[in-house]
Amino acid sequence: MFHRTFTFPDYPACFLVAEDEDSHRVLGFLHYLYPGAFPLAVQDAGYLTVVMVDPECRGRKVGAQLLHAALASLRPLDATHVLLNNDNPYQLTWRIPDTPGYDHNNMPGVDQECTGHDFFLHEGFTVTASEVSLYMPLAAFRLSPEIQKTREALAKEGILTGFLDPSRPWDYDGMCDRVHSEYWRDVLRTELAAWHTDTPNADPRFWADGKRPSAPRPMLTAVKNGEIIGFTGPVDLQSSGRGWFTGICTDPRYQRKGIGTVLFSLLMDTFRSRGAAFASIFTGTDNRAQRIYIASGMQPVRIFDQLTLNL
Repeated sequence: MFHRTFTFPDYPACFLVAEDEDSHRVLGFLHYLYPGAFPLAVQDAGYLTVVMVDPECRGRKVGAQLLHAALASLRPLDATHVLLNNDNPYQLTWRIPDTPGYDHNNMPGVDQECTGHDFFLHEGFTVTASEVSLYMPLAAFRLSPEIQKTREALAKEGILTGFLDPSRPWDYDGMCDRVHSEYWRDVLRTELAAWHTDTPNADPRFWADGKRPSAPRPMLTAVKNGEIIGFTGPVDLQSSGRGWFTGICTDPRYQRKGIGTVLFSLLMDTFRSRGAAFASIFTGTDNRAQRIYIASGMQPVRIFDQLTLNL
C-alpha cells in the first residue's frame, strides 16, 4: 500500500527521509513534487504531499528540518511558492472518524484538527481555501416522496432524470462550457466512449481504488432535448464499501429547479441498492451544493484547509 501510494501515478517526485544516524531508525519523511511535474501543475509551484514524523520524535524539529530541506531544493528550480492542495495527483486516503474504518479516497488539504495544521501555519503557510468533508451511512437511506414529486415536476418541463441511455447521441459540451469545466467534459467523454466501445474507462483519473473498472459504468443525468443538463457518477464501488463517483454538476441555465437534489438522491439510492455501505464527499465550505448533500442526509465531519507558502 505504501509503495503504491507514492509511486502511482508515475510523476517526478522526491522523498526526504530523516533517520537516526546511530540506529538508522526512520524518524520522519516528506514527499513532494517539483514545478511542472504533472500536466495540470502550476509551472512555478512545488507541491507538498505529506510530512510524517514518528510521534515519539515530535517536538525535535524533525518535520521542520525536512520541510526546510525540501524548500531549499525547490528554490533553484524557480519555484516561487509551495502548494498543499487537491491538485496534487498523489492522493492520500483519509479515515473518517467514528466509523468502522470507512475511508475517503483523497484529502484536499490539511485537516484543521490535525497536529500538522498548526505546524504548517507556524512555518508561514497561509490558508487559501477550505473544504468540508461530509459522510453518510447508506443502510437506512430511502428516497423521500419529495424527490418523486420533483422528478414529476421536472418531467412536465421536458427534463427527464435517471440513468443515461448511452446508445443515444448526447450534447454535453454546452453544459461543460457554461460551468467552465474540462474535467466534467473528460468524465462524460471517457465514460460514453467506454459504452460505445464496450470497454472499461481507460482514464486512470476516473478509476475507483486506482483500478480500471471491469465494464462501462452507469451514469445518472438530467436531459432535455438531446442535451445533458445535469450529471453525477459514474456509479462505482470501492473495496472499502464506499460508493464512488466523480462529483455532481448542473447546467447554470437550469439551477434552482431541484435537479442537483434529485440526482444526488438517486445516486445515494443506487449506491445502497448496489451494496455500498457509505458515501462521503468533499466540497468547498462556501459551495451552495453543500445544502443538497445535507438535505439528503449527509453530515459534516471535518474541515480541510488548502495551504500555500510563498518562497
